[in-house]
Amino acid sequence: MAGNDKKLVEQITSRDVDFAQWYTDVVKKAELCDYTSVKGCMVLRPAGYAIWENIMHGLDKRFKETGVENCAMPLFIPESLLNKEKEHVEGFAPEVAWVTEGGSEKLEEKLCVRPTSETLFCDYYSKIVKSWRDLPQVLNQWCSVVRWEKTTRPFLRSREFWWQEGHTLHETSKEAQDRTIQMLNIYADFCKEELAIPVIKGEKTAKERFAGAIATYTIEALMHDGKALQSGTSHNFGDGFAKAYDIKFLDKESKLSNPFQTSWGMSTRIIGAIIMVHGDDSGLKLPPRIAPVQVMIVPIQMEKEEVVSKAREILERLKKHGIRCKIDLTDKRPGYKFSEQEMRGIPLRIEIGARDIENNVAVLARRDNGEKISASLDNIEEEVSKTLDNIQSNMLDVASKFLDSHMSVARSTDEILSHLRENPGFVKAMWCGDRECEDKLKDLDGITSRCMPFEQEHLDDKCAICGKPAKHMVIWGKAY
Repeated sequence: MAGNDKKLVEQITSRDVDFAQWYTDVVKKAELCDYTSVKGCMVLRPAGYAIWENIMHGLDKRFKETGVENCAMPLFIPESLLNKEKEHVEGFAPEVAWVTEGGSEKLEEKLCVRPTSETLFCDYYSKIVKSWRDLPQVLNQWCSVVRWEKTTRPFLRSREFWWQEGHTLHETSKEAQDRTIQMLNIYADFCKEELAIPVIKGEKTAKERFAGAIATYTIEALMHDGKALQSGTSHNFGDGFAKAYDIKFLDKESKLSNPFQTSWGMSTRIIGAIIMVHGDDSGLKLPPRIAPVQVMIVPIQMEKEEVVSKAREILERLKKHGIRCKIDLTDKRPGYKFSEQEMRGIPLRIEIGARDIENNVAVLARRDNGEKISASLDNIEEEVSKTLDNIQSNMLDVASKFLDSHMSVARSTDEILSHLRENPGFVKAMWCGDRECEDKLKDLDGITSRCMPFEQEHLDDKCAICGKPAKHMVIWGKAY
């Protein structure tokens, strides 16, 4: 059976040989999603959707603790409605899909299949907000959106993807700004605490800002190949959308005012981040807090009734303890089961055989570091819970050390280029604030400004690209 076990792993290309192919192999072999007959769109398979469900539940709980309420907006946006905010529509125009016929009749007005829903929320708010007493409005929807991408890759970039999009309306600019940062912090905390992914928080430059926003904030995560992944964004729109869509309210001084607006979102691309931050050549690694199945129990001798019976008993005990677990009762050989479960990223495996039962123990096999632990059956629930917590902590620690070791400092264009070629990751460098410097780096080697981090450092007085007086420290890198 050893040969078959090896074959299962060999179906996954090594990360160091071809990272892009490794990623595709893991996505397909772990049955997270699949391609469809609709070019650029994906089927989110049960294993992938179960991860997204846990992300949804975790984020939704955090949202609601801050007063967010869920709603649902239409799928279609009339062209005239979309065109009210010029900068916004120009930003999305190349990616918009249009509906021109309904049934057998040509539509009087084209309908856009929503790429995002700012315009729909604005239209709604313009009808229901009349007084300062109607504020704030703090709404969110879970849905899919369509953006006609030219190049697609599962989870990272597809023509239809799933996400949540929050849209809020506030009486003052300070309230809007506070909400914008509050939601960014929720994303950052969620990534760190639930996904074991460390991120850098900061503001996007004007060039990278969301269309129509006065400020865009981001969390940036570093993948194993040294590329960045924008993992969540939060936007402050000021009162620009409110003016464009004629949203007015009577303030406390009985004067008509325009409210201030925000939007924020995280999508299924975060599953791509989980894969690329934690996965290895054996496949997927899931942090316990987000894993649909935290523990898989494997009876070693399926032919022995007492072994299967004990495995079922452990299953019920763990379930009562709130642990998400399953038992593998298939007729595959144990070695194949181990390899398959490692590929699927299950954080912890329990192996139990006749000799283990005699010794009143079970073997706990960790996915994160491969360690095997002998645990007493008397307190198996506590041992499993403690081990899962340790796995979660260790995965964050490993990812954090990787991020730290792939963070460089540069004081010239040549240093930026050499750092990213020799040690792919993030580069800290000072910037004058001019777009020409951003364009130069992108033209030279596809390098983009990831963010101006909240934790600013004064590395130099001069811009690393042009030598003019520096205004900000920027995190630079290549990105998905």
